[in-house]
Amino acid sequence: MSSSPAQPLPAAPAYGRNSVTEVLTSAAAAMGISGFTNQLSYRPADRICVVLVDGLGSALLKAAGGHAPFLRRAADSAPTLSSAFPSTTATSLASLGTGQVPGAHGMVGYDVLDPEQDKVVNMLGGWDRRVDPLTWQPHRTVFEQVESEVPVATVSLPKFAESAMTRAALRGGTFLPARSTHAKTAVAAEAMASNRRMLMYLYFNELDRAGHRYGCGSPEWEYELEELDGAMRRLSSQLPAGTRLLLTADHGMVDVPESNRYDYSTQGSLIQGVRHTGGEPRMVHLYLEPDATERTRAALIEAWSAAHGHQAWIMTRDEAVSAGYFGDTVSRTVLPRIGDVLVAAREPVAFYDTRRVRSAAMEVVGQHGSLTRAERHVPMLDIEVAGTAARRAGAGKAVRG
Repeated sequence: MSSSPAQPLPAAPAYGRNSVTEVLTSAAAAMGISGFTNQLSYRPADRICVVLVDGLGSALLKAAGGHAPFLRRAADSAPTLSSAFPSTTATSLASLGTGQVPGAHGMVGYDVLDPEQDKVVNMLGGWDRRVDPLTWQPHRTVFEQVESEVPVATVSLPKFAESAMTRAALRGGTFLPARSTHAKTAVAAEAMASNRRMLMYLYFNELDRAGHRYGCGSPEWEYELEELDGAMRRLSSQLPAGTRLLLTADHGMVDVPESNRYDYSTQGSLIQGVRHTGGEPRMVHLYLEPDATERTRAALIEAWSAAHGHQAWIMTRDEAVSAGYFGDTVSRTVLPRIGDVLVAAREPVAFYDTRRVRSAAMEVVGQHGSLTRAERHVPMLDIEVAGTAARRAGAGKAVRG
């Protein structure tokens, strides 16, 4: 049975054409590595540094461009990419790292159902110990595919070196730990200058963290954007001449006022027949009881439509899959990880199940995960490299893939 959404569903992410899924694969192709397609038309280079800024949506960069004059200049004529769906870190980073759509790599949300355990598990920082990252996401990453041909390096926080998320979506190459923004750019520049060829992934999470806590319109968020802008200016001056410096993001963000944060677990009709809840506040997965009927699902959709149909897109799993939100195909292993009913916020609202998450979670201001442009559209900047570090190329110890 199919529902009839009150509002037409938005178009699916541009997988295969213009999404984060094509970033690393296009970079590999631009480096001349066989087996990859340069879908994003990057210019050829022997060294490419892909910067991923957690939470930097295109709309946010445009609105706050005064705090990032260096990035704003690069963004003036830059294209926009689609995040993966849901527009959340685990899903988009898995698509970026593997070059696969969510329906293939299986990381289809922040919290999702593990059918084998009949349990909701976390895909980001709190993986269940019984979930093997290499089994959950079995596809070879882009790094694993290219590391025999060129050195590959990841520059990120030390705690991510052996994290389950890294092992699932970004495994391969050499991990170079660095804590501060300044340390990350210094480590990245040194590694690039020490290798004639290199593919690098450089991750910044400070902006996302500030947005969640204070909001993406807050002074704290603007400060982190200014820090990022300075870091990219500094890095562009330190990298060897001829390096391609590419910057993108995993998702955008919207601020949700406290009055629009709902605890749906207090309304019986919104959890009737629901065995598990997952996802995140702006993209909820509702998993029905095994013996649920079509009538049960229809009643649940009707209840959500009556309560929040003016604020959210409410759809069945089949509708979401048919719309292409998880890619052209969804594997049989991945399909049951997706909720039977999905609630994707359209307005600045957020939905919580406080039986499953701590009440403190409702204090989060900046949110993402849904299908709005603010959450889905991310920049794709090709930043000019000044090349003042060219004289250092070949100096120091090379990083091997």
